[in-house]
Amino acid sequence: MASALERAEEGRVTTYDDRASLTDLTTTAERVRRSVEGVIEGKPEVVRLSLTVLLAEGHLLIEDVPGVGKTMLAKALARSIDCSAQRIQFTPDLLPSDITGVSIYDQQRRDFEFKPGAIFAQIVIGDEINRASPKTQSALLESMEERQVTIDGQTYELPSPFMVVATQNPVEMEGTYPLPEAQRDRFMARVSVGYPSAEAELQMLDVHGGVSPLDDLQAVAHAHDIVKLIEAVREVYVAEPIRRYVVDLVSATRTHPDLRLGASPRATLHLLRATKASAALSGREYVLPDDVQALAAPVLAHRLLPTAQAQLNRRTAEQVVAEILQRTPVPTASARGVQQPAAVAPRAVAPAYGQQPPGTRGF
Repeated sequence: MASALERAEEGRVTTYDDRASLTDLTTTAERVRRSVEGVIEGKPEVVRLSLTVLLAEGHLLIEDVPGVGKTMLAKALARSIDCSAQRIQFTPDLLPSDITGVSIYDQQRRDFEFKPGAIFAQIVIGDEINRASPKTQSALLESMEERQVTIDGQTYELPSPFMVVATQNPVEMEGTYPLPEAQRDRFMARVSVGYPSAEAELQMLDVHGGVSPLDDLQAVAHAHDIVKLIEAVREVYVAEPIRRYVVDLVSATRTHPDLRLGASPRATLHLLRATKASAALSGREYVLPDDVQALAAPVLAHRLLPTAQAQLNRRTAEQVVAEILQRTPVPTASARGVQQPAAVAPRAVAPAYGQQPPGTRGF
């Protein structure tokens, strides 16, 4: 999708029928969603969030008790897309070079040859990430933020799309190393799979009782399709009142009395990108306040550190985010008009939010 400025310069009128990229996005995302939901029973909201993070160029942290399908979700997402995937089992003896790679001296060539590590894949599954030492965990910092790896002064670009899906168990802390704030901040969102309902668990026994659900899973999208969809998500429009709403929510976490560490500017960017992906998955090319409210807790909560008093009062970060959402004024319907710069013609029928255009499809 071209930007508003490009459309104005071309002198043509934009209508909601001119949305081939958005149509492709919803169609492809629907195929991936059905594929993943064939493995993860009864968790449509978790699958949607995973797709949102993928299309927003982020990384996902899956945190929950053992046996609820954390690794299965990551594998199902990777296998549903025809792209390279690597699984890393994090253990205390794992070395940083096992992740990033190492330069080995070749006696025949009399030169060093770089052997890529497991991070050189488009979907990287980090299982039980908190079981590796902080030194090994830090090997992911550069790759997750800058999508590159530097070894012996040489920088290597990572493939696109690139996504790290990490899992961790928050219950058993023996022999684990909690992720530091800098590491958690690089994950766009955190999700908990949770226990399935009785009906979903019964269906799981009927369908997957004899074989692994991953055995027959086939790729339903290609890596280059995902790259195109990511480019389409970047063009989703965010009105000025919505951008201010995002900033106000993040700023409120930095002054809340129950928090000793609020969300970073990176969290503001991640929340904005995630809302654009969520809007595109819903068949819209503009963001609603509902998109921001739905993603505020998954994007912000894992970055917040409650005070000691809040922990004594059993106040969780999710409760604080919910309170901030209630207290922060939501943009009103008067902000529907899109204010374009004087030199740029306004978009033809694209409101900031609040009006569902004809011909759009929900996801």
